[in-house]
Amino acid sequence: AYERRFPTCPLIPMFVASDTVNEYKSEDEAVHVIERRCKLDIDAPRLLKKIAGVDYVYFVQKNSLNRRERTLHIEAYNETFSNRVIINEHCSYTVHPDNEDWTCFEQSASLDIKSFFGFESTVEKIAMKQYTSNIKKGKEIIEYYLKQLEEEGITFVPRWTPPVACKSESSTCHPRRPVSPAINIPESATKEGLSNKEILNTSSSPSEPTTGTPDDKLDADYIKRYLGDLTPMQESCLIRLRQWLQETHKGKIPKDEHILRFLRARDFNIDKAREILCQSLTWRKQHQVDYILDTWNPPQVLQDYYAGGWHHHDKDGRPLYVLRLGQMDTKGLVRALGEEALLRYVLSINEEGLRRCEENTKVFGRPISSWTCLVDLEGLNMRHLWRPGVKALLRIIEVVEANYPETLGRLLILRAPRVFPVLWTLVSPFIDDNTRKKFLIYAGNDYQGPGGLLDYIDKEIIPDFLGGECMCEVPEGGLVPKSLYRTAEELENEDIKLWTETIYQSASVFKGAPHEVLIQIVDASSVITWDFDVCKGDIVFNIFHSKRAPQPPKKDSLGAHSITSPGGNNVQLIDKVWQLGRDYSMVESPLICKEGESVQGSHVTRWPGFYILQWKFHSMPACATTNLPRVDDVLASLQVSSHKCKVMYYTEVIGSEDFRGSMTSLESSHSGFSQLSAATTSSSQSHSSSMISR
Repeated sequence: AYERRFPTCPLIPMFVASDTVNEYKSEDEAVHVIERRCKLDIDAPRLLKKIAGVDYVYFVQKNSLNRRERTLHIEAYNETFSNRVIINEHCSYTVHPDNEDWTCFEQSASLDIKSFFGFESTVEKIAMKQYTSNIKKGKEIIEYYLKQLEEEGITFVPRWTPPVACKSESSTCHPRRPVSPAINIPESATKEGLSNKEILNTSSSPSEPTTGTPDDKLDADYIKRYLGDLTPMQESCLIRLRQWLQETHKGKIPKDEHILRFLRARDFNIDKAREILCQSLTWRKQHQVDYILDTWNPPQVLQDYYAGGWHHHDKDGRPLYVLRLGQMDTKGLVRALGEEALLRYVLSINEEGLRRCEENTKVFGRPISSWTCLVDLEGLNMRHLWRPGVKALLRIIEVVEANYPETLGRLLILRAPRVFPVLWTLVSPFIDDNTRKKFLIYAGNDYQGPGGLLDYIDKEIIPDFLGGECMCEVPEGGLVPKSLYRTAEELENEDIKLWTETIYQSASVFKGAPHEVLIQIVDASSVITWDFDVCKGDIVFNIFHSKRAPQPPKKDSLGAHSITSPGGNNVQLIDKVWQLGRDYSMVESPLICKEGESVQGSHVTRWPGFYILQWKFHSMPACATTNLPRVDDVLASLQVSSHKCKVMYYTEVIGSEDFRGSMTSLESSHSGFSQLSAATTSSSQSHSSSMISR
């Protein structure tokens, strides 16, 4: 099973390739030594790789298998930067002396950094992170290949016997007892640090399946209960994508069900799934979609005239959403609310659908990851083909397709009129092929016959307006009064307002007057996270710690500057008599942030007390060789009118056990996507980099 990870292993994304450089076999075939040169793509900041001048790191690994003694010894050392960094690792598989059905596994490693371009601390953290990740991955990898062997019918490996014995009596080539291939590494083995030794129970009887827990998410019970049938390769893709998110994504990791939807949408092509998932996570964060059910209340117009709502479930246990599109005044809703309000309402429906899927999974005891939508087109006419209304519909379809893949289990379209083919021709090109296969279209009363509604929905819950006996509480829709219509200018302003009404706060930063936020920490293991956009000017971001509380926030007055203007707030906490190093200390290196950048990061608190997040005006340094200002400095000063900057920020404090982002103090990423005030549903592709401060 161990040998199957070569020449490359899909379960270890950073293991790119390996080449055999030396191989030795003894005459009796008891000893087999093979030496390989392994190519690794280390997860390190791009800047560090650029400074080091390498894209890949090479290790030499020597595996010594002794069939006579039943041992496998693995030695590895780094070839790249061996004059600066010395890494040695040793692993061994041996048979327990007291019980031959047990396998002992031992692993140890050493790291000695002599020098590394001034980044010694950073390299140490990266090495520790990679090593810890490999230890945790070891159990999953060995179990994956053991399962693969069992599927191929290989359930034991005959023990080695001397060649002479085979010549004298052929039966001696067969072992008295097969060597069990099952290796079960306890989860605790991954938490012991750089040196850990465990006795592993590998009896031939299958171990009892454990229930799914956050630390052991992919056991058989968990998959069957929450994810559904997965092939080994599909399970491997899920594990790899989840691990990649854990190593790179800031904040909490999406649930396995959510990751799996994106993998299924791209036929388990991990690169394509990762791309659309990352775009969706950025979009969700930018528009605060995670909070939409708790923070946004639909306007009364939508509650009265949007003819849609949830109605029990179908025969498969999927939540059922009923939409009486033919009775809905799409033109009136767009004129009264605008495109953005309609989009936000549809997003809230989808978020509610995800929540109902989780509830139904618990109720029915099987994985339910999608819902059924029933669309009644009775009353559909040319009014519904109003161009701005169709434009709004196409945009809604585009956003939902990109961010809620594989959530529609089945779409039942009933009582389709003659005008429906026209609408279908307009919208079908924007719908994914896999989604279109889930559409069932019925004209007239065909839904009442064989193959109709009764095949998918229990008779007891068929809505009354479709001839059923169940009262449906979905609004009937109707025409929106023209008195509720708004002008194009009002709608445009409302659209911008909708997407800026978030949990983010706005602050102004002036020359000599920074903006500061106080965070009190009781538990030293807490994690402070932040997310801010620099909307105007350049700023310097700092984090300070103080054992004593600063004075209550005071609002400063700068004469010409209006601190309490609508442009943002300005609060200063650090008293002018405080001295850095005596009254408070800097816990992170200053971070210079340019206009238009978005910064996300985290800090693991080492001590309880009071932490101060500070945004300070950044003054351009003058040219060192002359008193004359540089052209860039002049242009920059013209852009920052009146020495004023503006930021939009959000901070949160969470326990370290709940935080799944970087745990190496400050790790911020910059991107050039548009500010949160921009009314858009997609972020531009932008360069991003990571920085780890000491």
